[in-house]
Amino acid sequence: MVFDKYESQRLRMGSILPQLIVNGLIAGSIYALVASGFSLVYYVIKFLHFAHGAVLTISAYLFFVFLNVLGMNFVLALLLAIILAIALGLLINFVVYKPLRKRKSSNVVLLIISLTLLSFFTSFALAVFGSSTKTILLAQQNIIFDFGAIRFTIIQLAAFLLAIFLFFALWFIMKKTKLGKSMRALADNKDVAQVVGINPEKVYTYTFIIASFLAAIAGIIIGLDQNVFPRLGFNFIVKGFISSVVGGISSVPGAIVGGFFIGLAENLGIWVLPSGFKSVISFTILFIFLLFRPQGILGGKKDGI
Repeated sequence: MVFDKYESQRLRMGSILPQLIVNGLIAGSIYALVASGFSLVYYVIKFLHFAHGAVLTISAYLFFVFLNVLGMNFVLALLLAIILAIALGLLINFVVYKPLRKRKSSNVVLLIISLTLLSFFTSFALAVFGSSTKTILLAQQNIIFDFGAIRFTIIQLAAFLLAIFLFFALWFIMKKTKLGKSMRALADNKDVAQVVGINPEKVYTYTFIIASFLAAIAGIIIGLDQNVFPRLGFNFIVKGFISSVVGGISSVPGAIVGGFFIGLAENLGIWVLPSGFKSVISFTILFIFLLFRPQGILGGKKDGI
């Protein structure tokens, strides 16, 4: 009788494993999107851009306002939200970070400013939109694919495929374009890069455009798949930071690998632990990596890509 009970429990747990893997890949793709933009800024400019989470939050709220409050077309709402999110990222760089760089402020000062900006925009979203959760409503119903042991929505599928496409696009930019070569040169040695005619501030501008674009896409995807709330950016920038450290914060591909690693670890972890332990799992992994492999999974690669 005890054996039968154990066997039925084992079979039941085994039946949810495919779904947990799918959930982990979907969550991992979002973590990787956040981490890739965060890690890109760190790789090129060498500071922790936690205000990346603020761009994510604002993009989600902008998309909600344009689509559900103002009743805009989906594509138009999407484009406007992305453009304004990029504009916010550039504004943060030009108004806050650039003057601090000119004064040669330390990374500690930049870190504090970045965290302050994240807190400011979180409070701003709370003041404007309130603490209630906002749901982005689409004109068409969210299609659910059901393959027995695996279920996922068309939004989740589209988000995963879009994330994979963006990762390849980012790799192409970093490896095959003049801009990518300039980014890698600055990351390797800023003084030498300037000697050969690379303008750091121009490259930094493009870096923030790309990073803010990735944050905007992540924010909109999260808003569509889940909900929008003031601490959205704070919650996901923490996961993005953990993913970057685990994958190798000086490596953009490492950050992507770290995102999928954390997404899978969290979801497979709740196979044996209560779902409330998701964050405990990710922080435990961060702690272990900081102790035993601080360079991360792919850290230590010279060109970071």
